[in-house]
Amino acid sequence: MSSLHRVNPAELSPPTGFSHAVTATGSRLVFLAGQTALDSEGKVTGTTLPDQFERALTNLLTALRHAGGTPADLARVTVYATDVADYRAHAAELGRVWKRLAGRDYPAMAVIGAVRLWDEQALVELDGVAVLE
Repeated sequence: MSSLHRVNPAELSPPTGFSHAVTATGSRLVFLAGQTALDSEGKVTGTTLPDQFERALTNLLTALRHAGGTPADLARVTVYATDVADYRAHAAELGRVWKRLAGRDYPAMAVIGAVRLWDEQALVELDGVAVLE
């Protein structure tokens, strides 16, 4: 297990679904490649942002698990969305998906608008960094 400490200063706006900063001590970094809603055959699944977000997060956590980590080891996650307004409109639902799959230990996060992703049908992609002992 890594030692991650989430830092959320009172002087900053209250974080919702992320931590402002994460300090980490550990002996192994895991760099997680961008994951979209690809199934095991390489086809994009889901037509809505929440459906694709759930699959992309599942894929990210699967890669992390196979590298020896757990969601609590995530220090940083970046979300790339082709429609940030749609992402914001579904924020509560996406938060429920995150909590169900990854828990309440939030990494430092950012949401970046992207014109398009590698697969044209992909609406969202997640990558990350985890710290393992």
